[in-house]
Amino acid sequence: MRFRKCLVSVSSKGVSMSEAIAIEQQAYQSSSSMDEYLSVCQPASPTALHRSPMFAADEDEYAASPGHHQGTGIRIGTYENCSPIAEGITSEVYRSGCKALKVIIPFAHMEPHDPQREIRILQSLRDRSSVIQLLGSFRDQEQRLVLEFPYMPLTLADLFAKGNALSKDQTGAIFTDVLQALDDIHSHGIIHRDIKPSSILLASPTGPAYLSDFGTAWHPSFSASTEPPDNKILDVGTGAYRAPEALFGNKSYGPPLDMWGLGVVLSEAIRSPPAPIFESRAAHEPGSQLGLILSIFKTLGTPTPETWPEAKEFKVAPFELWNVFPPRPWEEILPDVDPKFRELVAALLRYDGGRATANQVGPGPMDREHC
Repeated sequence: MRFRKCLVSVSSKGVSMSEAIAIEQQAYQSSSSMDEYLSVCQPASPTALHRSPMFAADEDEYAASPGHHQGTGIRIGTYENCSPIAEGITSEVYRSGCKALKVIIPFAHMEPHDPQREIRILQSLRDRSSVIQLLGSFRDQEQRLVLEFPYMPLTLADLFAKGNALSKDQTGAIFTDVLQALDDIHSHGIIHRDIKPSSILLASPTGPAYLSDFGTAWHPSFSASTEPPDNKILDVGTGAYRAPEALFGNKSYGPPLDMWGLGVVLSEAIRSPPAPIFESRAAHEPGSQLGLILSIFKTLGTPTPETWPEAKEFKVAPFELWNVFPPRPWEEILPDVDPKFRELVAALLRYDGGRATANQVGPGPMDREHC
């Protein structure tokens, strides 16, 4: 039976959400055995070890699993025993049994964050196998909006945190699923706008993988009143995964924005230790955007009107404003990696309109036989 990591029960111990997450993540990354992991996670009273939701058919089976204790977490609506697993600017995520509960922070609504639009987008993507499924939504006892999802024990960021490049089979399996998800949403005109490792949920270290975090996604109908197709918000994406067209003020960007982010994530997966191919400081730090632009130019070479003809129409043109860095061969940018994956990264991380689409890439080039 496969087991998964468990969070410390913290609500009655005076431990903050951030501290609890840090304790659990450190235990998961540093422990060499399940016993060692549990000893690090365990508070004053015994901490439950729960089975993966992949092996729990329903909440009753979960409640009957060995080590499960009631009343050790907080209550969210009708859900008892909820433990914190993640937090962000506009939401906090808790786990209760086989469910993950995304609690929207009151008064945190700000474009492009829109939980109501997120619900509508996820409802429109129901039954898409590689998109995390929205199970429902409700208002809890504090009238906070809560989104219900199936719980997944890992993210791609968790695998990267271990410090080792993914195996070829892992990479092929995980990114095939992500490409399927992107092909599905792009075929509906949806742009995710925040592709990053933590947005890719995993049922196990080898998948299946599910695309999540649709809180800032753009939809051709649901977003039209606040963001017309040619006047989209530019403050999207996270850190090193942001695409250059948004950095240079192109408000007409489309699905290729996601494919750039995927290329950066893929480059991270095949490097050892895993690290984004570009460097970026935190968004709140002065000059973070300029620093990312400089890193992109140093890595790929400064774009020219020939290599990025579309940029001639941008509000801020990327030409003749920077030191000129020559283009570098991909064998130098990504040495000692599988040539098939390097070729795919090169097809995704290009300035012009020739950037590969999800439909063009998957699933053939990611097939395990070719990895």
